Order: sequence, then structure tokens, then C-alpha cells
Amino acid sequence: MRSGYKITLLTLITVFFFASANAQTKKPAQKKPAAKTTAKKTETKTTVKKAATSKAPVKTTPQQKANAKNLGEAASKVSAADTSKNGKNPNEGNALAEEIVVTTSYKPVLAEAVKIRRNPDLEDKQPYKAPLAYAPIDRKLSQDNNIRQLDAMKRPAEQDSALYNNYAKAGLGSMKTTIAEGYFSNGRDEALQVGGFVKHFAQSGSIEKQSDARQELGVFGKTVTDDITLTGRLNYKRHATYFYGFDDDNTRPAFDPQKQVFNTFGGEGEISKNFKDEENPFTYAAKFKGYVFSNSFNARENNIVLSGFLNKTVNQFYAGVAASLDLGTQKDSLYSNNNSILRANPYIKFQGDNYKVEAGVNIAKEFGFSSRFYIFPAAKLELQVVPKYVRLFAEAKGDINKASLLGFTNTNPFLGQNLNLVNSVDKLDITLGLKGTLAPGLAFKAAIFRNSIKNLPLFVNNFANEFNKFQVIYDNGDARVSGFNGELDYKASDDFNLYGRIEIKDYKMASEAQPWNLPKFVLTAGTSIHISDKVDINGSLMFRGNTQDPLQTATSTPANPLYTQIPSFADLSGGATYKINKQLSVFVQANNILNAGNKTWVYYPAYGFNIFGGVGYAF
Repeated sequence: MRSGYKITLLTLITVFFFASANAQTKKPAQKKPAAKTTAKKTETKTTVKKAATSKAPVKTTPQQKANAKNLGEAASKVSAADTSKNGKNPNEGNALAEEIVVTTSYKPVLAEAVKIRRNPDLEDKQPYKAPLAYAPIDRKLSQDNNIRQLDAMKRPAEQDSALYNNYAKAGLGSMKTTIAEGYFSNGRDEALQVGGFVKHFAQSGSIEKQSDARQELGVFGKTVTDDITLTGRLNYKRHATYFYGFDDDNTRPAFDPQKQVFNTFGGEGEISKNFKDEENPFTYAAKFKGYVFSNSFNARENNIVLSGFLNKTVNQFYAGVAASLDLGTQKDSLYSNNNSILRANPYIKFQGDNYKVEAGVNIAKEFGFSSRFYIFPAAKLELQVVPKYVRLFAEAKGDINKASLLGFTNTNPFLGQNLNLVNSVDKLDITLGLKGTLAPGLAFKAAIFRNSIKNLPLFVNNFANEFNKFQVIYDNGDARVSGFNGELDYKASDDFNLYGRIEIKDYKMASEAQPWNLPKFVLTAGTSIHISDKVDINGSLMFRGNTQDPLQTATSTPANPLYTQIPSFADLSGGATYKINKQLSVFVQANNILNAGNKTWVYYPAYGFNIFGGVGYAF
């Protein structure tokens, strides 16, 4: 079948060729003069002559004739094909057969030579090919047309995950300074905490018998159950010093200052209901604490305080009552007193989004060597004036301030024997102020106050009766104390904290000429800087205004009494800690950097510039 197609196609081609040749032989074409060839130009001209209009005969060679004969015989066996336009006869003058001769000129153009200004690198360098390893990923194709459930994010490791349970440090310094501290605990346990501590610090100044030594140790425990929390603590404190004070303007005589040692054993325990997120909860707590105090002489003091509160919440209202029973006995060589106070404080609180109000009364009853009954106001108010930034607060309260040997000697350790003990009374304390944040990390508190105090206690010299010792006297009547308190705390980050407090007071005394040894201006400030994981820096500043003691000067007269004035002073301190590793560290501390000859009490100068340092170890 395919051979038949091929024969038929070959036959048609032969007929077409034969018909073209026959058209050229029937009418002789006019003879065209031969093309001229010159040495200067080589040209190929194209001449198109239509066979129908050509009258010059066409000469054929014998080979062409033989070929035509053979083709003619082959074409005679096939029917003639119509090769004219629109089916016309080719002999009618519109034949398609044409002779086409194409001539053109060719001018070769060569580009100018360009010199390669680079020498070939003849070194045989073989580049390094890193070995490649392919690991196919066996992963299932996931479709994105469905929302995929988010995987739970892993909790990052806690920074304090490698806590040590125990820490100890020790050091030495100028002025025969010795320091030692130790802290111990059972580690992290949410249900049970048990631990203890021990502290020692001692210094000796340049003045004879100017020394101060303090020791403290204690144990504590805390346990948490499903409903309640129990806490307890036992501690012991010892403070030793000397009555080294003397008038520096006179020649110091040869004397042996007496030694004073205070010992305090104390303990406390508390039970409280755990917080639960429930509607209208009922909460309660009870606390017991007490101490036994003694000094190197005959003074003794025992004190026990029982306190607690009950509170019930109803919607936005909190109603409850707090009460305490303060039992105390005080003894010295000339007296033995019972000084006790019973207090009760019923209250009601309610709060909203922008306010908080607390209203109540404080009922106090003295019994023992004094028997007095008082009812004081106990009210607080907070109002948000700038949402999330500034709050206005106001407070009105009153209470009985218990006179105690422990409290007085903590303020002035150079008190003599047989102190006069009288409870002072805050008849009405009124405070009005603002608190909040001024900028991120910048918190403030500013308040003005006015207090009315009955029997304000004052520490004054008793040099005439007891050599270089002090006593306690009272401003008989109602003294008025008004002033301003301001606090500022700037915490730029966890690595930098700056804080300060200023206190300005004005005293209107009832019977005394001056508020003896009470400063009217006190400024305290400090900073802590965490420079890196290894270096920490701290600093503190305390500025105290001048005070007066009723000790009359040499130029004093009855008509114009002149009292001893204690000048103002500034105490600047600072320290640094360097952590060698997670367990070992070194520290240094400098006190009274300005080396000011400051005095807190008459004839008792403070320690000058001193510096000490040591090492700390965690385990």
C-alpha cells in the first residue's frame, strides 16, 4: 500500500517537471546576449523572462533531449495535469513556468584585530570540591487548606534553676572590722521551708573603747497545706557597746567606760487561711509573738502579743474585725511595771474601679500602771485621678504607742538605768497625698501630714546624774508635728534601680523648748546597679539636719540659755560584688566615704572612714 503511494507521488513530480520542459520547447525564445564578466567586479545578475512572451529559441543539449524523452515517455502514461492559473491552458499566454536567476554582490568585512592584554595562566590548578552528602527528608506532605492545630510552646528554663541552698561570707577590714554571715535552707519545696541564719559584725574606732559588736542567729519554718499556712521563727540578738562618750573640748581623763550588752530572745508563729478564688470568701489569721529582753544591768522586759483578724466578703464589701492583746512587764532596779494594751478595730471596706474606701474605728484600752480608754478614727480613701497613673489618698487614724525598753534602746543604745516609761498617744494623724507613676519605671509618693501627739518621748543627756548617759523625758501636753514626706523610685530595668526619700518636719512643742535630738530634715537615697552577670554595685547617701540637746554651753545664762547643737552631716557609703563563678564571689564595702566627723548624740562621734571586704561562697 505504501509503495503505491510512493509510485504515484513520483509520477506526479515527473509529470510536473516534464510539463515545464515541454512549455519551454514549443516556442523558441529570443536569444539573450551573454552576461559580461570583468576583472574588477564579480556580479551575479538576476534576469526574469516570461516563457509566454519570450520569442528567442532555447537551445538544448543532447543530454537534455535524452532526459526529456525519457520523462515524456513516463508522463505519457499519466493523464496531463492542469498547471495553469484558474484551470487555463498554459499555452494561452499565462503560464506559471518562469526562469529565475538571482544575482547579488558579497563584500566580506573583517573586524579589526584586538590585542588580548592578559597572559594565560599555565598552572594546572584543580579546584577543591567538597564532598556532598544528601539525606532525604522523610516528611509527610501537609495540606494547607485546613487550619493546623498549634503545638504547645515549651516552657523556657528558669534562670534560677540551679539555685544553691546555702550561702556563707566572711571578711576583714579597717577599724578591726570583722564580718561573717551564713544562710541555710532545705531548698525549693512548695509545701515545706526550713532554714536558719547566723550573722556577726564588729568594729572598733579610734577613741578608747569605741566599739560596737552585733550578733544574730535564728531558725524559721513554713508549711503549706490545702487550706492553711503555718509559719514560725525563733531568733536571738546580741548587741555590745561601751559608754565611751566624752566632751572633746576638754582633756579626756583616764576612765574605764562601762560596757553595755543587750540580749533579746524572740519568737513568733502564725496561722492563716490560704487564698482561694471563690465568691464571697471568708478569711482569717492568728499570730503570736513575744520576746525577752535584758541588759548588762538590772533591766528586764517581757512581752507577748496575740493578734488576729476575721474578714467576710460580700460582693464589693469587706467587713471584718482585727484585734490584739499586748501584754508586757518591765523591771529595773527601782520599779516593776505591768504595761498592757487591748485593741479592737472593726471596719468595713468597699471598692470600685476608681476608688477604695475603708471606714472603721480603733478602740484601745490601757491597763497596768496606766488605765486609759480611747476611740480613734481609722479611715482611708483612695481615688484614681489619672487612670493608671496617679491616685489621691487620704488617711485619718490614731493609736497608743507603747513605751518599751527594747524600742528605746534600739534608737539610743547609750541610755542609762531606770528609764521613765510612759505610753505616748497619737490622738489624730491626718495624711493627704498623691502616689502613682510618672513614667514607665518611675514611681512616686508625696504627702503632707499633721499629727497631734500626747507625751512625745525625747532622748536627752543625763550627764549630771549619770556619767555620759542619756535618759528619756516627755513633752507634757499635746505636741503638733506637721511636715512633708516624699518618695521617688526609678527602676529603668532589672539592672538599674535608684530610690530616694525626703522627710521635713516642723514641731510645735507643748512644754519643751525644742524637739531635743529630733532632726527636722532627713534625706536618704540609694542605688543598685547590675553591670553584668559578674559585677554588682550599690551605694547609699544619708543627710541629716542639725539637732539640739538641752546640754547648756559654757556661755549659757539663765536669761539667755544656749544649748549644745549637733551639726548636720552627710554619710556616703558604697560597695561592689564580683562573681568569679556561680559559687564563689568577692565583695568590698566602704562606709563614711566623706570621713565626716558626724555625731548622732552629744559626745558620741560616729565611726570615720572605714573599708572592709571578703569572699562569699554558695553551696
